[in-house]
Amino acid sequence: MADELLEAAEASARTSFFLASGTIVATIIMAISAILIGRLLGPELYGQYSLILSAPQLLFLFTDFGINQGIIKFAASLRAEGKHDSVTRLIQNAVKFKILLGTTFFAINFVFADFFALLVNRPELAPYVRIASFSIIFQVILSTVSASYVGLDKTEYDPLTTNTQAIIKTIFSVALVLLGFSVAGAIIGNVLGYVVAGILGLGIVFFKLLKPPSKIAGESMMHNLKMLLTYGAPLYASALLAGFTGPYQNILLGFFTTDIDIGNFRAATNFVVLIGIIPTSIATALFPSFSKLYASKGEKIKDFFKITNKYTCLLIVPIITLIIVLSKEIVQVIYGSTYQSAFLFLSLSILVYFLVAIGYVNLTSLFNGLGETRITFKITLINVLTLTILTPLFVKTYNVPGLIIASLLSSVIGTLYASYVAITKFKIEFDIKSIMKIYLISAASGIPIISLTIFTHFPELFKVAFGGSLYIFIYVTLTPLTGVVDNSETQKLKNIIQRTRLLALIAKPLLRYWEKILEAKAAVQHDTQ
Repeated sequence: MADELLEAAEASARTSFFLASGTIVATIIMAISAILIGRLLGPELYGQYSLILSAPQLLFLFTDFGINQGIIKFAASLRAEGKHDSVTRLIQNAVKFKILLGTTFFAINFVFADFFALLVNRPELAPYVRIASFSIIFQVILSTVSASYVGLDKTEYDPLTTNTQAIIKTIFSVALVLLGFSVAGAIIGNVLGYVVAGILGLGIVFFKLLKPPSKIAGESMMHNLKMLLTYGAPLYASALLAGFTGPYQNILLGFFTTDIDIGNFRAATNFVVLIGIIPTSIATALFPSFSKLYASKGEKIKDFFKITNKYTCLLIVPIITLIIVLSKEIVQVIYGSTYQSAFLFLSLSILVYFLVAIGYVNLTSLFNGLGETRITFKITLINVLTLTILTPLFVKTYNVPGLIIASLLSSVIGTLYASYVAITKFKIEFDIKSIMKIYLISAASGIPIISLTIFTHFPELFKVAFGGSLYIFIYVTLTPLTGVVDNSETQKLKNIIQRTRLLALIAKPLLRYWEKILEAKAAVQHDTQ
């Protein structure tokens, strides 16, 4: 059992590392783009830019039907069975169908652009909505390609496509805004990023990763689609409901708040997206790992979840704490003084990640990996219904903070339900003692940083750089001293990361540091005895 869990952990670490590293670099590039565009356009026009993208984001939700999740699951399981021809046909048929869907919803967006502009109470933005509609086709292609990478266990190619999309978008968006095309230039750059990356991704999947299937007749397109849709329908319903919340919130903001407030909120959400890369990558990587352990269920699933949830907390909780402590300084350094309320929106928005202790990140991967997609749908339904009811009431009274609070409350309710199901139905356990230590250490590590920000008059950039470095040093020092990790766990972590050289290069210095602290701690305890 230990070998199987170790193998699953190694695969998850490898997948999540490549997904996270590629997406982090891409998001950093796009964050630079967002910063430059935000500074060049100002809060008002930046708010309009955000509203323009609402229609393509809304229609993009209708282009999957759970097929991407099906690709991940069945490509992984078919590969494990040695059915490589079936994998090729599955992905080929999925891509064809997804392109057809993308083209259909591009046409809908283009034709009904005036209606979509009215939805956000900005009819004058209709021409820009038409320009943005071209992104739908290639965004569909890019998402399908990314799912194929995960299913084929070739996530090392994901950074290439995601970074290409980010670089192209950044270069053309910033250049066109500087040339005087304003909002239109930013939208065109966004579209070009998806076009180039989508075409590149298709080339990698079909000419590099997939082997041509044999000439023997195999599964038909209808057979593949039926298999994908049957599995993915509940997941698609969940994604559709969850994805609806973004455009729904934009519509409400369009009616109840100003473009300046929306611009500040958009600036804050850029950070939230960057932060969300890590938990999203972890959840995506754990999905196929839980699928591989599906047959064993029982103790293996319980042990694997308990381990992964603890280490997810170990990584995410301190990051969230640090950003909250330095939120004002970070916003001022990045966006300048004109974005006066973005730091408050940022601090409120990322509170949701503190729910990681009760499975906010990992439980969905568990349920999907076990084939319990109906549970995922119920969780999402609870979230969306709560959000739909609370958001208008809170936004009308409290504007953007009300929207964030409504979203946070819906996540709390949904995650509590998910935890209840996991504990009662699957007998899942949480390492409560270690997790509580992680939260306490994260909070304690932030106390010197709070003092630095309040009682000193250093420049904001210095506070962010020095304060962040000091926080990390304190946190990684206290972690082994308080017993959150021990010698046996550091050895397990070494075994997990050894197959990914770059990950090992980054993590091994930290593990060596932990080992030295643990050795010193053991020596002190021995002398005391």
